[in-house]
Amino acid sequence: MPSSATNLWTPQPNLAWAKRAILDENVQYFILAFFWFTSKPVTIALLPYAIFSLFHALTFARTTLMPQFLPPGPPATAGGPPTPPPLAKKLQTIANYDRAMSVVAYTEILIFVRVILGAITFQNSLLSPLIYGHFLRQRYYQSAFTRHALAQADAQVTGLTTRPGVPPVVGQVWQKVRGLVGTWAGGVLQAPGTPNANAGAARR
Repeated sequence: MPSSATNLWTPQPNLAWAKRAILDENVQYFILAFFWFTSKPVTIALLPYAIFSLFHALTFARTTLMPQFLPPGPPATAGGPPTPPPLAKKLQTIANYDRAMSVVAYTEILIFVRVILGAITFQNSLLSPLIYGHFLRQRYYQSAFTRHALAQADAQVTGLTTRPGVPPVVGQVWQKVRGLVGTWAGGVLQAPGTPNANAGAARR
């Protein structure tokens, strides 16, 4: 999930700062949002931003608002400090970081498929798959959730194209597509690691 990057909010007129800014996921999502704003609407592209907004809103409610307005829970041990309000504990279970980031990662793959199909059917610009493909490539290198989602999607499609009864040419075409994508993206379809369950502020 895009995280605060306070070291970037003081612009510096040098190439090093510009490189750090471009590699920051907050900047990447901002640039992508500007691209969507200036392009023909693709409704599904709003989902990652909606999930980010909802997650941050629920986290703020749980950590800041509820302790101010709701009575605390009983101490975990005798004489210990009070625990967070019971509702806050339930909200923490709902607003699960790993679950939210996994949903975003799979959604971003669906968006990529959507803009490819949209370019073929002239529902969005031909530039959209190129811009979004580069964005997704960058997410692959920065987010373990994206790597995991791409590996799962690759495994599913590979399984479908190699099922009995499927013409061999389908599997051959898919393998060529995998090869082209892997060459362009530096091997994005190689088996990735799984997401770190203890991932913190950044989507890694």
